[in-house]
Amino acid sequence: MEFSKMRTIQITAYLLLALAATQVLYTVLYIAKVDVPRQLLWGLEGVLFTILIAFAGAAMVQAKNSLVGWSAIAFSAVLNVVQVSIGLTMFEPFREAANQLDTLGAVAGSVVALSFMIYYAAKFLLGFAALIFGMATIAKGNKLLGGLTVLAGVIAMLANATLIIFGRDGFLPSPVAGGSGVLATLLLALCLMGTAQED
Repeated sequence: MEFSKMRTIQITAYLLLALAATQVLYTVLYIAKVDVPRQLLWGLEGVLFTILIAFAGAAMVQAKNSLVGWSAIAFSAVLNVVQVSIGLTMFEPFREAANQLDTLGAVAGSVVALSFMIYYAAKFLLGFAALIFGMATIAKGNKLLGGLTVLAGVIAMLANATLIIFGRDGFLPSPVAGGSGVLATLLLALCLMGTAQED
């Protein structure tokens, strides 16, 4: 099965939109204190990120421009697969073990901290991709979308870099990093849709 460059970019954009939607849904359910179906949502994200690796990687090979941006999208997907996998397979066993043996509390906490470190790195890369494709969108004449995407990308990069450097318990709330990353992902997807239409 062959995919044209335009189709590859379109599918990548749709995958990014779907991933932004799942993260918004998870956040809304969490804030509303509704029982979040983590296995379902995180499992779905794991599948979407796995597919994104293939299509963003293919786009990177097919593209003539913005290679670093495509690389950032592809490797953010790789990191997210690892992060989701840790959440689905290790959070619950370590939590249960820590409840039975207090000394394992620090180990359980380190697993969560590792997962968040990977999460912030992935969001940083998506912010970087948003910066790159936002600048390309500005250069093509869409200054409003491009400017908003660049702004969201820079904020996502700064917020997630701050939490990587200073830790999740630092002075910046974790939702700022996650939320800015989701916004950057959404705007990045819109920029890619414009790129696909032009191609």
